[in-house]
Amino acid sequence: MAKKKTDREKAVRIAVAGILTAIVVVFQFIGASIKFGTFSISLVLIPIVIGAALGGKWVSTWLGFVFGVIVLLSGDAAAFLAIHPAGTVITVILKGALAGLAGGVVFEALKKVNTYLAVIVSAILVPVTNTGVFLIGCRLFFFQTIKEWGAGAGFANTFSYMILGLVGVNFLLELAINIILSPTVVGAVKIIGKKKI
Repeated sequence: MAKKKTDREKAVRIAVAGILTAIVVVFQFIGASIKFGTFSISLVLIPIVIGAALGGKWVSTWLGFVFGVIVLLSGDAAAFLAIHPAGTVITVILKGALAGLAGGVVFEALKKVNTYLAVIVSAILVPVTNTGVFLIGCRLFFFQTIKEWGAGAGFANTFSYMILGLVGVNFLLELAINIILSPTVVGAVKIIGKKKI
């Protein structure tokens, strides 16, 4: 009986990973986003949080890795690839995979306390990790170019440009959308699928 339950759990985890992988690919390629004036807020981090809740840390890490690969393939990182190809690949793959891993680890640690708390903290940590690793990559691989971009945009300080010009409002809006939508979607999945997480 225990083996049947384990096999069923593995099958569910694989199905969840497959469906969410397809959603990540589609969202990234079609640029699924919400427009707020001139800002485009990506929805692709939400399936990573859902993957953490429904499939665990390895599913969310996989989804983050797929997100990074699709960013590279879609041309969204073209400006950075032209400057430092290896640095771009490292930064983009790591930011997605580590965001997924962080969200999954935190969800697993907190789900025994409260499922929705676990989802909300994971929904915060995924974009924070994604953006944090991006900023570290910018500092390590692209700092001189970003310094020039910042000066061209009227920023006297490169770090101010990195925070306010590169990520600023966009990050805050993505964080808010992630916090609002991820628990709602996981709640709906729990109700529809009668899945206990």
